[in-house]
Amino acid sequence: MQNLIDGKEYSNILLNKLKEKIKELKDKRLPKIVIIQVGNNLASNKYIKHKIKSVEKIGMLCDFKKLDENITQKDLLEIIENLNNDHIVDGIIVQLPLPNHIDSTVVNSVISYKKDADGFNPITLGNVMLGTSKIFPATPNGIIKLLEWKNVEIKGSNVVIIGRSNIVGKPLANMLINKSATVTVCNTQTKNTANIAKKADILISAAGCANLVTSEFVNKNMTIIDVGANFVDGKYCGDVNFNEVQDNVKLITPVPGGVGPMTIACLLENVYELYLQNI
Repeated sequence: MQNLIDGKEYSNILLNKLKEKIKELKDKRLPKIVIIQVGNNLASNKYIKHKIKSVEKIGMLCDFKKLDENITQKDLLEIIENLNNDHIVDGIIVQLPLPNHIDSTVVNSVISYKKDADGFNPITLGNVMLGTSKIFPATPNGIIKLLEWKNVEIKGSNVVIIGRSNIVGKPLANMLINKSATVTVCNTQTKNTANIAKKADILISAAGCANLVTSEFVNKNMTIIDVGANFVDGKYCGDVNFNEVQDNVKLITPVPGGVGPMTIACLLENVYELYLQNI
């Protein structure tokens, strides 16, 4: 497909660049990431497997800690604090979602902004909003990198984001505003979302709702970024009804193989940047 934005292809380009940078470190210590998983969420198992595979590919060090789902929040925070104080740990990730008894907002605020590989710490997010950060939430950063890779004009463009999560929608909106886009953020209470979306130059769906985006949402000159990660009848799919929409838009990301691989590449770019700040 000519109008497909292949996130797997571009993520491999980014990972190979990182691999070369790590090779050039030679006798210096290698960057190290610690991935923490609480419980045994099946989707998390899949994501972590891909992350570890990418870490190994580029020659970065990785420590994977799989914790019992009944661990207390206090004990989890103690583990994070110990990692914050470990000078050879450059990046920390706590895989979401967490069990209901653990507050992810508290967890993200306890991970030091100096080791914030996911880019979820409030200090990191504040700097992202101000346009002064070198660390960015991985999925929003991956989306912007894909748009720039395909020479999609962001400056002055009308961008519609469906979804206002702290992980994607809110930081992405700020990052696009900093690049001089005109941004509209839709949510579950938005009226006539399809009508709003249809006028967009760039439509980004991060709603977590399978087949939400249909032909009613699109136009021929539109670029669609599908951030959805849904399972329907055991099959992985995005928010966009791909078969219905693909021939009616200018550019589109697939699911899988679009934003997902970019998230991992940008996550590891964050770890490398944190390493440079740490050594």
